[in-house]
Amino acid sequence: MMSSLARRGRALGAAVAIVVGGLALAGCGAAAPDATFDPDAKVSLDFAFWGNDDRADRYNQLIEAFNEEHPNIQVKTTFSDYPSYWEKRATEAASGSLPDVFQFSDSYLRQYAESGHVLDLSTVKKYIDFSAFDDSLLGTGRLDGTQYSLPTGYSVWANFVNDDLLAQYGVASPDGGSSSAELDDWMATVTKASGGKVYGGTDYTQRIQGFELELRAHGENLYTQDGKVGFTKKQLKEYWAGGAKLRDGVAVPQQRLEEVSPKSGLGVQLTASEMSWSNFLGGYLADSGAKSISIVAPPAAVEGAKDLYQQGGLQIAIAPNSKHKEAAAMFLDFIVNSEQAGRIFGTTLGFPASSSKLAGTKLEGVDKQVANYIESVSDRIGEAPPVPVVGYGSLEQKFWDLGKEIGLGTVTVDDAVDQFFAEADVVLQ
Repeated sequence: MMSSLARRGRALGAAVAIVVGGLALAGCGAAAPDATFDPDAKVSLDFAFWGNDDRADRYNQLIEAFNEEHPNIQVKTTFSDYPSYWEKRATEAASGSLPDVFQFSDSYLRQYAESGHVLDLSTVKKYIDFSAFDDSLLGTGRLDGTQYSLPTGYSVWANFVNDDLLAQYGVASPDGGSSSAELDDWMATVTKASGGKVYGGTDYTQRIQGFELELRAHGENLYTQDGKVGFTKKQLKEYWAGGAKLRDGVAVPQQRLEEVSPKSGLGVQLTASEMSWSNFLGGYLADSGAKSISIVAPPAAVEGAKDLYQQGGLQIAIAPNSKHKEAAAMFLDFIVNSEQAGRIFGTTLGFPASSSKLAGTKLEGVDKQVANYIESVSDRIGEAPPVPVVGYGSLEQKFWDLGKEIGLGTVTVDDAVDQFFAEADVVLQ
């Protein structure tokens, strides 16, 4: 990602087959925009996104602002958690019924673009301002020279800490950028201090992003430029095995997380920390009701390594099957470029990627905190990894699902490694 504060425990086994196989079989060509487009004609657009209630409220505000300028364009919204979202999109893509406009992810760029399920935005360039983006951020939605989506912003991997809980149990905040072992010890301190009422955090080895940072610290990536796995079974086994201490009473038990789903452990104040993308701060505050949540750097595998990167993963795309491509482009532009979007969303969809959206963003409170965090880790930010391989989104979810199964004790680390590579063989070939 994801990522949203995604629902825990939803598997994507069936969706992998639909996404990877079905999309290629059901590719559809994009019709040219209507040369007789009437910007004042009454039209209705379907817009889908993943997220939580906080994100839904903000989108409703944005649509109200959009309708002040375009009262003739009705926007109908639907949203869900991240895994369910991509299951639904896969089914729609296979049947040619994707929403007119939908939140997209760079994880699925190759997958959807190569099978013709996202519109070439150059066909509606009259209605979108591309000049407000740096080329490096445009590149997060570009494949083989074609712009298929635009980023709402960018994020950096981070560790979120509930300051209220730390004050309650008399524990200091962890040092940003410490080693994994030091962070594990800190988590154990929190769990012990609370008597097990609150856990130090979650088992962060479940998320592929943590593994990615470890690989990047050693000059490697998850996947190679030619679309192959960039790591060995041994490396993955060592990474997952490294979470054994966390799963032995330090981190929140996976079963407890299943019980509070779709909210996260941090979101229900069951844990004092959790790792995710920097734009999650607003959602965590809204879900948890905490007065203060700090953002600190995630563990560093190698001191001085450029392991972090600007992730423009949350994108907006248009379906080629849309009957109102021009109106869809106008709405897309409003989401990624308008000052109103900057004012309403702040940094919750990532630090604004376009200069015009940034101009409307008041960097104060939560938004200033995110901006300060990104600045604080600037010396760790390196080049972005290669464009995700076809099927990356499914493999990212598979990694998470297997991590949760390890936590539940339903699969061993060795079996999980074998299952992941077996899935990768199917998806990548």
